[in-house]
Amino acid sequence: MLEHFFTCPYCWERISMLLDPDMSGEVYIEDCQVCCNPIEVEFEMVDDKLVKFEAIKLQ
Repeated sequence: MLEHFFTCPYCWERISMLLDPDMSGEVYIEDCQVCCNPIEVEFEMVDDKLVKFEAIKLQ
């Protein structure tokens, strides 16, 4: 597991998320720890290094 910090696209608070390398390349929904809004998350890892991370608002 890799802890990754990013800014919530709704409330702009800095939050953290544990990323599971086995879920690399998948898109899923995670609620913000601060404002509870749903965030669409996609990330990619190569050799246990994070190479792509996107956290966007749901429309």
